[in-house]
Amino acid sequence: MLPAKAPVKTCLINLLDELIAHDGFGSLKVDIRLLRRGQKEIIIDCGKQYRFVVDFQPAHAETENTDTSQAVI
Repeated sequence: MLPAKAPVKTCLINLLDELIAHDGFGSLKVDIRLLRRGQKEIIIDCGKQYRFVVDFQPAHAETENTDTSQAVI
């Protein structure tokens, strides 16, 4: 099973390839917003807009898990 971020990365790579092959100017914009319940909204704007919602683990939650596993003396 592919990770939830795989479609976002695939879309970005495909759009970048199209822009590089395009005979002219182009732009690529990525906006990332935090949503509720451990999700992020990723909007890729390149003339058209592509919207993705992916799950994520906050960085501070990962460090809390590793810190609690160590005993304090």
